[in-house]
Amino acid sequence: MAHETMNDLPENVRSQVSDLLNNRLAEAIDLQTQVKQAHWNVKGPQFIALHKLFDEINESVEEYVDLIAERIVQLGGIAEGTIGAVEGRSTLVDYPLTLSSGAEHVAALSDALAAFGRTARVGIEEMNELEDAGSADILTEISRGVDQWLWFVEAHQQGA
Repeated sequence: MAHETMNDLPENVRSQVSDLLNNRLAEAIDLQTQVKQAHWNVKGPQFIALHKLFDEINESVEEYVDLIAERIVQLGGIAEGTIGAVEGRSTLVDYPLTLSSGAEHVAALSDALAAFGRTARVGIEEMNELEDAGSADILTEISRGVDQWLWFVEAHQQGA
């Protein structure tokens, strides 16, 4: 571990948790950049609604990034938030840069949110196996939030 702490989780658990959480951190940062890509570039009749929605999602994802990064540091680890670290760790599919219509961004962000939600749930199981209820709780909170944002985004595809 990088930093001493009096946290009573065993050092080997804290080390494993920090490494796994750095994967989730990379994906959260990746998701945040994808949401901003959509926010900046969306066009079409639903522009203002989607532009505002994507900005709200970004604000929530920024909070997820902080929750994960701060948990890593609380456990004595180093939060790896650089572009290089994100590129090396994120499993999210690259966001297509040529999208413009609201429907295209809705589809792409639905995919990204669903993928991130899936990795958050994998993380919950990993934390449970390592008996770190605090980290599992953080990922559970994030999972619920991402599921809600996915619902909001997918609603733009439904009933049309």
